[in-house]
Amino acid sequence: MNRYAPVLRALGMVIMLFALTLLPPLFLSWAADDGAQNVYDEVFALTLLCGLYLWYRYRNVKREMNVRDGFLMVVLVWTVLPAFAALPLMLQLGISHTDAYFEAMSGLTTTGATVLSGLDQLPLSINLWRHELVWVGGMGLIVLAIAILPLLGIGGRQMFKAETPGPMKDAKMTPRIASTAKGLWVVYVGVTILCVLGYKLAGMDWFDAVCHAFSTMGLGGFSTHDASYGYFNSPAIEAVAIVFMLIAGMNFGTLFVAVSRGSLKPYLSDPEAGWFLGVCLVSVLGIALFLRANEVYPDFAEALRHSAFNVISIATTTGYASVDFAQWPLFAPLWMLFLCSFATSAGSTGGGIKMARALLLYKQVYREIVRALHPNAVYSVRIGGQVAPSSILFAVLAFGFMYMVSIVSLTLVMVFTGLDVITAFTAVVASVNNTGPGLGEVGPATTFAVLEDFQTWVCIFAMLLGRLEIFTLLVVLTPAFWRR
Repeated sequence: MNRYAPVLRALGMVIMLFALTLLPPLFLSWAADDGAQNVYDEVFALTLLCGLYLWYRYRNVKREMNVRDGFLMVVLVWTVLPAFAALPLMLQLGISHTDAYFEAMSGLTTTGATVLSGLDQLPLSINLWRHELVWVGGMGLIVLAIAILPLLGIGGRQMFKAETPGPMKDAKMTPRIASTAKGLWVVYVGVTILCVLGYKLAGMDWFDAVCHAFSTMGLGGFSTHDASYGYFNSPAIEAVAIVFMLIAGMNFGTLFVAVSRGSLKPYLSDPEAGWFLGVCLVSVLGIALFLRANEVYPDFAEALRHSAFNVISIATTTGYASVDFAQWPLFAPLWMLFLCSFATSAGSTGGGIKMARALLLYKQVYREIVRALHPNAVYSVRIGGQVAPSSILFAVLAFGFMYMVSIVSLTLVMVFTGLDVITAFTAVVASVNNTGPGLGEVGPATTFAVLEDFQTWVCIFAMLLGRLEIFTLLVVLTPAFWRR
């Protein structure tokens, strides 16, 4: 056990930090007297004591974590924390452990799929807790831990490299990893506050504004209402959501630099930003024209409104819905699910393979075509004006292969359990890409509660696989990882 002592010591620290996130819903529960006070008291105490025990048990361990420890730490955090996060849901709502763990995992991985109905009648503190999970998971609880744990003698570089989304994990915005993490969180908190104010000015009450700002910036898609944004039926609220979903769908590192310099110029040199915005714009217009041509809406303005909100929601892997887009002609929702597979930027809170990988894959395919036509030609794959090293190209190709294998394999498993193909495929795609709603029985107008327990655990595994970008989880699952 001493081999994993540094990991367990650090995990104890993270669990204690996570216990602090229970305080806002605890205080709200006491203030609103919503009946969940004792549940939060007990869960807070249990979470804090478990973390304290792990830290105290291994407090004298001085060895720094290595790369292998970093991978194990990330996987443990994203499997253990949902177990604690599920307790308030299980104890207060009386749902099964499977459903509670699914809901908690969906929140922390910013997937936004839910097994709950009657959201409008939930205790206020439970709704706040669900949305807070999305917000904390959005930037990654480990990044928060990296900003604080170095002060306690635990380095964080290995954890940061395993946790940060995207292929360019070695890029640093500030010389020290703790400064980078702190800078990211400062920007994240600041934009979240602006989002809260935007929602309030657009017509939401303060509670809805805070909850939806949390899930918007985390691109999680949880809502306090069963009808999601259809409850508000407000173009102004939808416009605020669109703006902040687009912000959250782009690289927070670029936003950090832009805020630091007081200029938008960093976005001009960001190789993903232009493609991300361009793909979203073309898709919004294309689907709006498609909906109008199929007479889904009486005029283009209404088609454009619903297309803009729902397309950007799914493309950014948020998962909000203003209408039941599963009732649109099948091409539209399938195109939206295709977008969620690649549209968001690396370093954002979104899911999928990320735009950077998609660009590298496209350019690698183009290079092979050029080579076939001109065998002696020298053509380098460039991104952001720089030549992509072969190591990154090979890693992206391997990632793309495993991404497709994961979706096909998990879809086959779901079909084997008796689900129809549309439900099985879209549930897996929505889970792996951390998007939320699928189609069929898990469409935007329904919940994942229709799934059996085994199917629910398949989706839980898919959410974790997507959140940890496949290889972080697969590395830990290989026998070679556990050999000395």
